[in-house]
Amino acid sequence: MSTLTTNHTINTLYGEISSALAENFKQIKLLVCDVDGVFSDGRIYLGDDAEELKAFHTKDGFGIKALIASGVEVAIITGRKSNIVYDRMRALNVNHIIQGQEDKLPALKTIAKKRHLSFEQIAYIGDDIPDLACINYAGVGVAVKDAHPSIIQQADYITHINGGFGAVRELCDTIMQCQNTLANATGASI
Repeated sequence: MSTLTTNHTINTLYGEISSALAENFKQIKLLVCDVDGVFSDGRIYLGDDAEELKAFHTKDGFGIKALIASGVEVAIITGRKSNIVYDRMRALNVNHIIQGQEDKLPALKTIAKKRHLSFEQIAYIGDDIPDLACINYAGVGVAVKDAHPSIIQQADYITHINGGFGAVRELCDTIMQCQNTLANATGASI
């Protein structure tokens, strides 16, 4: 982790954060993510045969795998249902995959209860109004750079990168940097 500067900020790979936020990131044991607009750019591609396609960034994949290897669990909660999402998350070793959940906070609380985690141990990243309750509940609420303005206003941390283009990787790196585990991140992009 970088050194504390005189104005009580920490230098991360993506810029300065307050030392208080860095302390909150140190407590994180579970990262919960929305999918559309976070792992993807929010666009949904539909083929002539109603086939649904999404684009995922390999940087985010590496970040998730590295974060899990560092000891932080990962979950996704999304309002849509998609085999693509299930397959992608399983390939990243994400064990908590909840789809078709429009009211996300009850699902988040259920995961936290099963894992015996307090809200301070949870980070949540989202991009739009359905994520607001989870962002407000989590110990660290995160908005992607191109999130809806109401989400940005409520977030504790706003990524420097847009959703679908490495915002999840930025968050994973920042958590690991604050927890002093980033130097151990190895593996292949996926």
